[in-house]
Amino acid sequence: MSQGRMIPMNMSDGKSLGVYHVEPKGARRGGLVVIQEIFGITGHIKAVCDGFAADGYEVIAPALFDRQMPGFVCGYSPEEMQKGAALAYGAPIESRVADVQSCIDALKGPVFLVGYCFGGSVAWAAACRGTGVAAASSYYGRLAPEMADERPKCPTICHFGKSDASIPMEKVEMLAAKRPDVAVYVYDAGHGFNSDRPTHRDDAAAKLARERTLELFRKHAG
Repeated sequence: MSQGRMIPMNMSDGKSLGVYHVEPKGARRGGLVVIQEIFGITGHIKAVCDGFAADGYEVIAPALFDRQMPGFVCGYSPEEMQKGAALAYGAPIESRVADVQSCIDALKGPVFLVGYCFGGSVAWAAACRGTGVAAASSYYGRLAPEMADERPKCPTICHFGKSDASIPMEKVEMLAAKRPDVAVYVYDAGHGFNSDRPTHRDDAAAKLARERTLELFRKHAG
């Protein structure tokens, strides 16, 4: 059962989006914005948020698709994934960064970012273009290598799967070469290794990437 709840939050332009909000367990380490995959604020994303809350973070996960289709959540069938992808890439990334920035501004610092898949791309863009972020962790963001010329304003790490067919290794290597200031980790796994899909989940990669993410956050807690 989810530990947090969906609440409305006004973005910088006055538009109200739903956000999943979880209070930290124990001493508060900081705020964390979790950025969704193409599937919306699913039970899996809520579980990810709950897990970070158990580690002491106040977590907000904005339902970024509410601007296009309020309340959208889908499963993993090809048809549903096509709908999710159309929503994900049917709006400029600048608007996603603006909504993430509103969430960053709503949290007391230090504030961290983590994003998965589509959210990994947004996390990279927000780390480069946003303000007030202490550190960011981007998981298999397809567009991150495309934005390699942009430099993150905060300590940032990236996670990729070696056998991810959607993100060729040459692009990952290009990102690492262009951004020596960013730790780029490659795992013996495919795309979505932190997901709850049995066909994609890789427990060893997910565990190590999470440990590295938490280590990054603790190191840059201010």
